[in-house]
Amino acid sequence: MKRLLACAWLWLASLAVALPGDSVYQLDATLTDQRGRTVKLDIARGQPVLVSMFYTSCQFVCPMLIDAARDTQAELSETERKRVKVLLISFDPARDTPAKLESLARERSLDASQWTLARTDPATVRKIAALLKFQYRALPDGEFNHSAELILLDGEGRIAARTAMLAGADSRVVGAIRRQLTAPAKP
Repeated sequence: MKRLLACAWLWLASLAVALPGDSVYQLDATLTDQRGRTVKLDIARGQPVLVSMFYTSCQFVCPMLIDAARDTQAELSETERKRVKVLLISFDPARDTPAKLESLARERSLDASQWTLARTDPATVRKIAALLKFQYRALPDGEFNHSAELILLDGEGRIAARTAMLAGADSRVVGAIRRQLTAPAKP
């Protein structure tokens, strides 16, 4: 029991370590997930996370982003898959309520233990997009022009890889995930 408590304390202490200067987790952003829970941008701190931005009413690119993240997961072993999270952040918070995010998660059979669909206020959306170098622009008809990328963050929120490949899994991102999972923690 003492050993377990010591390990837990060390793990918590490691999370309290200052973030690297190039970490997107430097932004203290509060999100609301598909279950209506308040979560932080660094919800997956300590493990790799595939992150992208999307909106639920998108009929073309965003479903392909989801498929690309799934395809990437499918290239990993079950053990590896359990250690990599997916975070999709809506850039349409006016329409993407937690109920709409949950509906999409159910419709696409996205495992809530691995996938977080989230929204935040418009100002924070812009800040996150800027940190990720993700571009989007609202159109007069309510649709959006936007980047189409999956971005791999390491356990400390640094961009480790990115891909615009939406047909299947990008082997470079899969390799980067595997390197993240086997690399010792970086200071």
